[in-house]
Amino acid sequence: MKKKLVALLTAGVLVTGVLTGCGGSNTVETTKEETTEADETEASETEEETTEEASEDTADNGETVTIKIAASPTPHAEILNQAKVILADKGYDLEITEFEDYVQPNEVVESGEYDANYFQHIPYLDSFNEEKGTHLVNAGGIHYEPFGIYPGTKTSLDDIEDGDSIAVPNDTTNEARALLLLQDNGIITLKEGAGLTATVNDIEENPHNINIVELEAAQVARVVSENAYVVLNGNYALEAGYSVGKDALAYEQNDSEAAKTYVNVIAVKEGNENNDAIKALVEVLKSDEIKDYINNTYDGAVVPFE
Repeated sequence: MKKKLVALLTAGVLVTGVLTGCGGSNTVETTKEETTEADETEASETEEETTEEASEDTADNGETVTIKIAASPTPHAEILNQAKVILADKGYDLEITEFEDYVQPNEVVESGEYDANYFQHIPYLDSFNEEKGTHLVNAGGIHYEPFGIYPGTKTSLDDIEDGDSIAVPNDTTNEARALLLLQDNGIITLKEGAGLTATVNDIEENPHNINIVELEAAQVARVVSENAYVVLNGNYALEAGYSVGKDALAYEQNDSEAAKTYVNVIAVKEGNENNDAIKALVEVLKSDEIKDYINNTYDGAVVPFE
């Protein structure tokens, strides 16, 4: 808009100058060459102004809007980097910062330092709000990552023995998800109704006397040599070089309730979910271009959410 205003003011000055010059004397003669040069100058200025106006006809009346977003490195930041290119054409500068933990990304959005984050599913978001007193909301579901049981010192679930250890994430919702997956594969049985709040205290039957090792989610993939099996979040499995389709001994199915429940979302502070920039971000992340990128890149470890 500033460039456009300057161009308009400049054009105004030129017009004023011409009128003043013409009004100074009735004997002033304008040659054909001068008229041509004046016409060419005016046309050039008009073309420049039109070009500037068209190029600035993007987000927020031509002003580039910055969206600051916090994200886990894989796959979230990778997906966002694909969206960044598309958003740039729409007048948005997507500024991505990677975080290695599950706490800071929510804290910086709650404080207003960042506009959004992309790393978590709804149960974790709800749990975080309840525990921390934050006011974060879902602005749009983007993808889900099938939870999987991966080999540690053993390469088949058929080889499980009494006293084996299995490492799982220790945060509330992800631990429950891991335990539910172990239950689905006949390794443990949880108390009826334990559901998405299940902890090791809800294990009702443990026929193999399995030792559940609870670790911060980012640490689980690092103890594969110390445990018979590990249960990993999709993004940490990717970071560890695992493929769901090729490496997981068992995983959540695409049509499972878990897949629907644990969709990863764009989270914002309450009241910002209808912000134009956030809407544009979600729209691009749900576009066919991004869906194709996800499907072609992650070998089933990341699945677009419809």
